[in-house]
Amino acid sequence: MTVDDGLVVQRGVPGGSEGRVAALYWEAFGRKLAPALDPPDKGRAFIAAHLQPDRGVVALHGGQVVAVAGYRLDGRALTGGGVRDVLSAYGPLRGLPRLALLALFERTPAPGELVMDGIAVDAAHRGRGIGSLLLRQIAAVAAESGCRRVRLDVIDDNPRARALYERHGFTAVHTEQTPYLRRLLGFGAVTTMHRPVTRADLTAAREGR
Repeated sequence: MTVDDGLVVQRGVPGGSEGRVAALYWEAFGRKLAPALDPPDKGRAFIAAHLQPDRGVVALHGGQVVAVAGYRLDGRALTGGGVRDVLSAYGPLRGLPRLALLALFERTPAPGELVMDGIAVDAAHRGRGIGSLLLRQIAAVAAESGCRRVRLDVIDDNPRARALYERHGFTAVHTEQTPYLRRLLGFGAVTTMHRPVTRADLTAAREGR
C-alpha cells in the first residue's frame, strides 16, 4: 500500500532488511531488552538472526524500512529464537539467566487473539502517522486470520504509545504492577489492552490483498 510522499506500508519484512529491523527494535526497546541480550551489537545480531519475516508489518521509504510492528499468531512471532539459540549465542552460564528474563516478555495469545508487539519508528520519520498505518494493517491481519481481538501490552513510562492505542480503539483491561522490574528493566507497571476486530478491519484486509 503506497501512502503519500513515497511511503509504502506492507506485510512482511523484505529480505536483507533483518539488520535494519533489529536496529529499530533495539532503538525502541533496548532499555527493556538489554539485560537479556546485551551487549547491544550482540543483541541486535541475535534479533536479526532469528527474525520471522512473515510476522511483521513494515513501512518503507526509499526502499528502506523506517518502521516496523511485529505480532504473534499461531505460535510464531516476529522476534524468534528459542532456548537452544540463546544458550548457543551466550553460553550456558550466561544464557540461563537471560532466558529467565526473556520469559518475562512472553505473551501467549488466547484462542481467537492476535498479540501485537510494540511499534518501532525511525526518529526521522516520527510524527507522520506511520504508527496509525501499521496499527490498521495489524488489525487487517487479525481480521483475515479470523481473530476476534488484538491484544498488546504497554509499559507505564510510554504514555504516547498508550494514547496512540486508545485512539485506535484499544481499551485497558488490566494493569500489573511490577515495581521489582523498575531498576532492572526501566518500568514499574504493564497495562494489557484489547481491541475488538471489526467488519471494517475485514474489509480493509480484503482491499489490501
